[in-house]
Amino acid sequence: MSIENTSFQTPKDSALRGAVRFVALANFVYFGVEFAVALAIGSVALFADSIDFLEDTLLNLLILVGLNWSPVWRGRLGMVLAGILLIPSLATVRTAWEKFLHPTPPDPVWLAVAGVGALVVNLTCALTLARHRKHHGSLAKAAFLSARNDALANIAIVAAGFLTALLLSGWPDLIVGLGILAMNADAARQVWIAARREVRPENREPSAKT
Repeated sequence: MSIENTSFQTPKDSALRGAVRFVALANFVYFGVEFAVALAIGSVALFADSIDFLEDTLLNLLILVGLNWSPVWRGRLGMVLAGILLIPSLATVRTAWEKFLHPTPPDPVWLAVAGVGALVVNLTCALTLARHRKHHGSLAKAAFLSARNDALANIAIVAAGFLTALLLSGWPDLIVGLGILAMNADAARQVWIAARREVRPENREPSAKT
């Protein structure tokens, strides 16, 4: 069974490829910004979100590789991407445990400012990918779900900044970090389901059935 899809590349393919390139670059740049702020102020939510930016960079680069693959191979790659979506969640578990033992509040101003910046980046990425979310099955779905969930998480991070300033507590930051974990787990589940559909026998090439 051939990995490559030999069909002619459509304008939709080219548009999706350009969108994914832009999203990968934007995520990589803001990963560096948010990771530095997270380390400086000791924020669980920002740490989890910065790792998520790095994961999104890898996710979109892998999508670029798989866009011209056959449906079955795209589905297999989608199953791998579902596992990648869980990586930030695993990092969050460790960081959240440390925060649970020592729940010191992060700087609320920097927490909110970094959250607003991340929200702008992720909303831009989500809007860029929205028109392509039903194109190329699990691959485009993975990219869109990741950007959408990140935007929702960033709203929660901004709220956590205000609550931290109000309560002088590290718990809002910790709770938001755990919420990001749950959203990434759900995104992984949805991508896995979409990928499983693509690797079903009816999607295989005729040569693979003989």
